[in-house]
Amino acid sequence: MCLTLAAGAQNPASNDSPAQSATASPNAADPNAAKARQLIDQMIQALGGDAYMHFTDVEQDGRTNGFYHGNPTGGTAPFWRFYKFPDRERVELTKQRDWIVIHNGGRGTETTYQGTKPEDDEANREYNLRDAYSMEKVLRNWLNAPGTALFYEGTGFMDNHQVENVTVANANDQQETFSIDEFNHLPVRKSFTVRDPKYKDKDTYADVYSEYRVVQGIQTAFVVTRMKNDEMISQRFLTKVIYNQNLSDSLFVPPTSFSKNSKKK
Repeated sequence: MCLTLAAGAQNPASNDSPAQSATASPNAADPNAAKARQLIDQMIQALGGDAYMHFTDVEQDGRTNGFYHGNPTGGTAPFWRFYKFPDRERVELTKQRDWIVIHNGGRGTETTYQGTKPEDDEANREYNLRDAYSMEKVLRNWLNAPGTALFYEGTGFMDNHQVENVTVANANDQQETFSIDEFNHLPVRKSFTVRDPKYKDKDTYADVYSEYRVVQGIQTAFVVTRMKNDEMISQRFLTKVIYNQNLSDSLFVPPTSFSKNSKKK
């Protein structure tokens, strides 16, 4: 089952952009690269600096809704999300918290009252794709890796924000574009473009961030809108966020039965 929870620039970089051919780290003597690096560094500091770059886990509680061709598929539903860097996630859905999707090391499982089964292949592929391009992984893993290049893409207007656009391209020909608010330096949107492995079409994925609040020194977007090919897929509205709880690894093991208290420490 495809689970999409609300994870760029106005003109996102695609796999055919000049950034694809870059194989060297940004050169401080290159004004374009220096400008891009300055903006990314400002964005990291605005997000919380070391607190943002080194949080180990997070719990997010709130409500989410899905969309199909831009139209809502139903009312909002409660969710609880637990994430442990770098590759473990647990999402609980419904008031009874009895629909559970777990990702651990790239593998996904789905648990309902009917039991536990592997996650649908396409849903698992899309999850792993978005996870590989998550903002945390791009900023922690790509940014200072050998072969990464940064490109300043100019200014624009995004979701009522004046933004500056920066593309980060790694040595594996992966690219992500950030639209950064010119005034508070927080990311308004990030996006990436990849080719569908089955149909060979290009798909552009984007996350739009709003309603920032400071939580434990980290600027946290309490509303995240997820897009695919300019169509809204889902929205996430957070009501509670907690960082660095030292979540137990057992939380990311598919359950064999349900209990009233799903959360384990």
